[in-house]
Amino acid sequence: MKKIIEYLRLILFMAGVLVGIQAPSVVDQYGKRLQSQLTESKLSLSAFQGDADRYFGGSLDKLIAYYQNNEDPVFSDAGKNVEALMQRQIALSTAWQRFSANIYSPYLQFVFDPMLDIKTQVLAQYTYSIVLNKQAIVLGLMAGGLLAAGAECLLILMWQTLALLKRMVFGPARRRRPI
Repeated sequence: MKKIIEYLRLILFMAGVLVGIQAPSVVDQYGKRLQSQLTESKLSLSAFQGDADRYFGGSLDKLIAYYQNNEDPVFSDAGKNVEALMQRQIALSTAWQRFSANIYSPYLQFVFDPMLDIKTQVLAQYTYSIVLNKQAIVLGLMAGGLLAAGAECLLILMWQTLALLKRMVFGPARRRRPI
């Protein structure tokens, strides 16, 4: 039984290593997609920015208000669309700044505060690869160690709980006298 537990611990460690090795690649793909969508958003808004520069002193807000206050429903709807493009660009720009703030921020953003549409696309289209750089190796070993240690602690906790329940139900163990 002890050998089986050792093998399970080893399997859990290796699974954690493999998951951890993938982390830098997944986060890198997220960053690349975030940056490309930001670039695309800027390109989409650039024509409207040109109109805002020409007619409204560079203010996109005034251009949007002009469109939205127009009685023609086509112009009014166009104002809503331009506003949506502007809001998307602001959100992408803010996310990119947070993503590129320091060495840990890409991982923190990906786990705790990602742009969900981009994260979903990355995870759906991600192809597994093993890139053995320093970051991947460190994350892989940390993930493997944490997964193996966590499983070990969980098993010990379960074992102790069962022992406690056994004592509560059957009373303390008594030694038998030899006959």
